[in-house]
Amino acid sequence: MKLKPLARAATLSIGCSLALGAWAFGDKPLKVIVPAPPGGTMDVAARVVGQQMATDLGRPVIVENRAGATGSIGLGALLKAEPDGNTIAMGAINLLVEAPLVMKVPYDPLKDIVTIARVAQTSRVLVTAATNPAKDFQGLVAQLKSRKGQTSFASFGTGTSSHYAGLIFSDQAGLGMQHVGYPGSPPALQDLLGGQVDIMFDSLLTSLPLIKGGKLRAYAVAGKSRSRYFPELPTMAELGYPDIQFPGQVSFYGASKLPPEVLAKLQAAIKKAAEAPAVQQKLIDLGLEPDVSVDTPAMLAETRALFQRNAAIVKKFDIQPN
Repeated sequence: MKLKPLARAATLSIGCSLALGAWAFGDKPLKVIVPAPPGGTMDVAARVVGQQMATDLGRPVIVENRAGATGSIGLGALLKAEPDGNTIAMGAINLLVEAPLVMKVPYDPLKDIVTIARVAQTSRVLVTAATNPAKDFQGLVAQLKSRKGQTSFASFGTGTSSHYAGLIFSDQAGLGMQHVGYPGSPPALQDLLGGQVDIMFDSLLTSLPLIKGGKLRAYAVAGKSRSRYFPELPTMAELGYPDIQFPGQVSFYGASKLPPEVLAKLQAAIKKAAEAPAVQQKLIDLGLEPDVSVDTPAMLAETRALFQRNAAIVKKFDIQPN
């Protein structure tokens, strides 16, 4: 989902009153590493929250894009920096609970990295091209069953939640679908629209404009709850598939070696910024569901549970590492 950056890798603001008190980490700018290219949703979200943090703290905030290797380059750079609170990262939870299961990464996702704060969530959505004649979920299942073993589902990468959801759906509904993996959502959606593949569990972030534009038809969301954007769509759990729950999370990360007092200061700053009404509205405009948490033990427990759940999926379906 391409959006206009708020000035690439730019200092976001200086000179406002220190609303949260002195930032006792030296006089360096706060660097936020985004393991994704400029202009995408993670990049813009980081700049939106970062700009508010800079305003609140009176301290420069710089966003640095370090894309590549499914985010491991960015997190690797984070871990090479001093754990003094001057360098943090922002990205999706797949960096911790999906990528490390199918590729070699230079970090232990459960030991080396701490989730500083979650700022938003998103969902996966089951879509087809709008030209598909199936008008509802039951009709779609019937259609796919009538062509059992001859249909395919796209994913935005091997070993991703998009892949997991398609595998579980095909298995539990008895569809015998073939998986076709792509390097990201855009090429997968292009083939979905062109009829080369039949269905996809895509990120709502990338499918949202195509659904609203009448190019994609949506049937259900694979999240914990219904989406604010399409409240009429049931969840996969409501439709009898409780295992297909893959909510995405957008969070700030740091090295686990961060001193407790530094972690607490970062959490206070991020929480204040992310809960600002203007910031929440901008996140909604991006297609995200604002959901702020700085409960470190709860976030670690959730990350661990998701990692273990995904590891079991990888083992069951024999998903081979890249």
